[in-house]
Amino acid sequence: MEVTTAGRFRVYRSPRDGDELLLLELPDERVDWTDPAVETDADDAYSPTYVPRTGYDGDLAARVSALEPGNEIEATLRWDDGDPQFDELSVRDRTRFRFVGAATGLFEAARETWRATGDGEAIGSRVTYGTDGDPNAVLYVFAKQPGARDLFDEFGDGVVPVDPLLDRLDDETDAPDAPREVFVLRPLDEEFVLVAIALDREGLFARTMRDTYC
Repeated sequence: MEVTTAGRFRVYRSPRDGDELLLLELPDERVDWTDPAVETDADDAYSPTYVPRTGYDGDLAARVSALEPGNEIEATLRWDDGDPQFDELSVRDRTRFRFVGAATGLFEAARETWRATGDGEAIGSRVTYGTDGDPNAVLYVFAKQPGARDLFDEFGDGVVPVDPLLDRLDDETDAPDAPREVFVLRPLDEEFVLVAIALDREGLFARTMRDTYC
């Protein structure tokens, strides 16, 4: 039996297979997993769906092929015997995610953000500014988790969604409407995972991060 569903999704690379995409359906209401007062679990709020990248024709094939991790899309999925495929899609936001699993030579603003994080706090943040005095990025540092949990991998697999950080940026900064670029770095010689959100993915901060770490 064939059915269709429609929703708003964030695109991730699939951790299972390079020939598919992982879609996280975005909830109608914001869920901030960084707020200890919020009881809703991210697993309950962001539903994952794995969709093949191939098997489409014409314009739809071109649009699926052009999708990048981090893009926000509106899509209709066609389910045939439990297997989903894209039926329609449009890109709402071309924000892009990049993951660097063995970063070295971390820039000083990131280390300063970690040093300024209070004892016992798991998250620190700061806004950075360009030479013109305008904000160009928001940095978040997260304490590396002991034991089996790997926060970097959880960001990459969508287990820990990035969207609450993007929502917070929209709320707290006078940012341009340009698509963002999100860099998630696991420094080899630091005690934290860094999430750096460039306010403009074509701006100088984003270009410098790509040239340095990607």
